[in-house]
Amino acid sequence: ALLLSRCLLKMVKGNIVAPEEILSFCCNGLQGSTSPPRARDPGEREEAPGAMASPSPPRNPTEVQMSQLVLPCHTNHRGELSTGQLLKWIDTAACLSAERHAGCPCVTASMDDIYFEHTISVGQVVNIKAKVNRAFNSSMEVGIQVSYEDLCSGKHCSICKAYATFVAQGPSGSKVKLKPLTPQTEEEKIEYSIAAERRRMRLVHKDTLKDLLIRSPRETELETRDGSVVVPAEKTRVESVELVLPPHANHQGNTFGGQIMAWMENVATIAASRLCHAHPTLRAIEMFHFRGPSQVGDRLVLKAIVNNAFKNSMEVGVCAEAYGQEMSVSRRHINSAFMTFVVLDQEGRPRTLPMVAPEPGEGERRYREASARKKIRLDRKYVVSCKQTEVPLSVPWDQSNKVYLSYNNVSALKTLVAKANWALAREKKKVRMYTLEEDKFLSFRIEMSVHIAASQAFSLLSDLRRRQEWDRHFASAELVQQVDDDDMIYHVVSQTLSHENKPQDFVILASRRKPCSKGDPYVVAFRSVTLPTHPASASFTRGETLCSGFCIWPESEEMSKVAYYNQATPGYLNYVTTNVAGLSSNFCATFEACEKFLLKNKEDLIMRLQDL
Repeated sequence: ALLLSRCLLKMVKGNIVAPEEILSFCCNGLQGSTSPPRARDPGEREEAPGAMASPSPPRNPTEVQMSQLVLPCHTNHRGELSTGQLLKWIDTAACLSAERHAGCPCVTASMDDIYFEHTISVGQVVNIKAKVNRAFNSSMEVGIQVSYEDLCSGKHCSICKAYATFVAQGPSGSKVKLKPLTPQTEEEKIEYSIAAERRRMRLVHKDTLKDLLIRSPRETELETRDGSVVVPAEKTRVESVELVLPPHANHQGNTFGGQIMAWMENVATIAASRLCHAHPTLRAIEMFHFRGPSQVGDRLVLKAIVNNAFKNSMEVGVCAEAYGQEMSVSRRHINSAFMTFVVLDQEGRPRTLPMVAPEPGEGERRYREASARKKIRLDRKYVVSCKQTEVPLSVPWDQSNKVYLSYNNVSALKTLVAKANWALAREKKKVRMYTLEEDKFLSFRIEMSVHIAASQAFSLLSDLRRRQEWDRHFASAELVQQVDDDDMIYHVVSQTLSHENKPQDFVILASRRKPCSKGDPYVVAFRSVTLPTHPASASFTRGETLCSGFCIWPESEEMSKVAYYNQATPGYLNYVTTNVAGLSSNFCATFEACEKFLLKNKEDLIMRLQDL
């Protein structure tokens, strides 16, 4: 229709319509092309016949873009887009992206935490962009970005960012092995690299909650708030049933994941309203996890209850269960989620909420878990969601945020590795030094090829206690805490004197990661943390590192490329710039010493591994 309109408009203006334009209309129009040519901007020149179009950056073949105009039927009583409707659109776009990569039907396995930054009003446009970040064995991570557009003012604003996991399904529900995804742009390479770390964080999320609950007091202590009403949690309970009809099913006959999420959001909103006797606003959703499918004809029972109410927010637990026509058959657990609501006054500020009195037994358990989840959410939002420049160099360490500090440690290094604008600054013998200049940081990378297996280099370089054997800037490194098999905390003393003429010391979190799949490097990431047991001492000047570490790529069975990265903090700048300017050979000498250390110890390492 667009091409035909262009042809008619030219004829009305007395212009000649080229035969190829009519042919283009016939071919594209009759084939039902979903991607019509871009409309020419006002004032844009027509290209001369045969002119070469300027090359555009390669587009991710899995990318799906969706734009939806918000109509009254999509909104709540305030004229704002229903979160349930938004979840439907998000899930649809993500599923289409996943199926583009898989080439077969895909089902939603989970949806990570979502934080909603703004509401969307009638008449505004919701723009959703979804693309596959990484494909694993039979599952893949899809990244989704949601923004809104005001057509009158032209304003654009971010709403949320989400990550969904989809599983490819073959005939009879069998799993399908996915082809690998090759990232093209810098952004895609960063998302691809960090996707493995997000996957690891999802798998340990339950263990994090269990650990926190084990260390917290067993007795349930109710919060006291002056002048607040106490509402029994039982009064907020909601149970609703939905019959799954064909319009609720996807193209595979299973209940559409977005529809289930929308129904869950509906009952959770009712439960929240029963506590505050007002219309709440959904601020965050903690991971949706689909435990099994449901089909057309199933009855879905949706349950919700307020687990805990804090001063300005409340957590609502919601679950979905399915059963067929026979009530005697046990219900199947389909999904669970936890939603955080607030109640806003006329100025948009959160109101103080009534307190909740939990039921004995299960209610008290949910109450305690809600408090633990709130702490985890705050830690995670602080560590993971903040921009790197807004996070202090040294962040407090405790058991509740260990997973997210480890995630942030590794993902920060992987982000640095994936940057595209590294420039070669120096090369001496086999050692190459690169620099990367950004707004507030000068980063450097030193690399060389070493005749050692990547796994052996990884084992030797990940133990900071051996660093002083090859790095003359290290005086000592004491293992303070063995967090788990992959994360350790060290107290490091440096030989380098500060401007106060005192040696520097560091408290460093070291996070190790083996490759997730072929082509991934071995990673050893470092960042500063603060420990109550190791405060700053008058004998040292406390130093800090924001992002540094090793990446080791196998080049063959016996050869590895070893690269060291450091996002230089002010204490390193003089040292770095001196080496970049060619006034010192410290970097080259240190890295050559590192090579000698690796070659000297690889045989001993092989012998120890054989003894084990």
